[in-house]
Amino acid sequence: MRNPIKNRYDFVYLYDVKDGNPNGDPDQANLPRADAENQEGIVTDVCIKRKVRNYISLKHGHTSPYNIFIRQGNVLNPIIKSSGKDIEERQKKLTEDYYDIRTFGAVLSTGAKGEGAGTLRGPVQFAFSRSEDRIYQAEHSITRCAVTTEEEAKAQESREHASTFGRKSTVPYALYRMHGFISAVDAAKTGFSEEDLNLLWESLLNAFEHDRAAARGEMNPRKLIVFKHSNHLGNARSGELFDKVVIESKTNLPRDFKDYNISIDEKVPAGIELIIKL
Repeated sequence: MRNPIKNRYDFVYLYDVKDGNPNGDPDQANLPRADAENQEGIVTDVCIKRKVRNYISLKHGHTSPYNIFIRQGNVLNPIIKSSGKDIEERQKKLTEDYYDIRTFGAVLSTGAKGEGAGTLRGPVQFAFSRSEDRIYQAEHSITRCAVTTEEEAKAQESREHASTFGRKSTVPYALYRMHGFISAVDAAKTGFSEEDLNLLWESLLNAFEHDRAAARGEMNPRKLIVFKHSNHLGNARSGELFDKVVIESKTNLPRDFKDYNISIDEKVPAGIELIIKL
């Protein structure tokens, strides 16, 4: 078992998007996710976890102790079954080999009875990200001069400009805020270490650098503000610490990070260390 962290952490992560779709909603024709009541933009915790996993894979490959369990094409049942004879042994082996299980936990009861490894709660938890202002879900018509079938080509021969049509959804601009929690109590169960913690910060700061795509436009991390507690249980409530980070808009229609004022109250409770990573 790796040496787990001894301190609890809470953090605020700010990032923005320009002319892109940070997290499409499959139930809404892949429009950018939004709160139906107030139209604030939403990005799920799973979306940001995916970017962390992808960064770890790019940096370390699929090698222990930084292998990634939840990834495209990974067949889970044989991995779990071969990791040990009982639940405790399997969990220990899986947390030693897989960074994302050690960090986020996992549901490991995927096989037949007696083949799984139970459920393991990870020390790192992300809340949904939410935009500071209402978002506009822009839709754009796009065209393509190439066609995919001979039949389609023949059908377009009579047209002056043969083309096919599609749709693209974007947010013109939005600043998103995500809250995160790191439990030293749960870290003791998975072996989440100081090295793992530093890699998590690195992943968040580089989450979008290797995730560029035409659909996502420009996405950039803007702030990573960490509150380190002096012990494993914590010295203040998370909400009290999150209120120390205040975001104010300078305009009614923000279109750039410069359109916001970010203020951080550095008068934190006793036993709290304020660390500004970005």
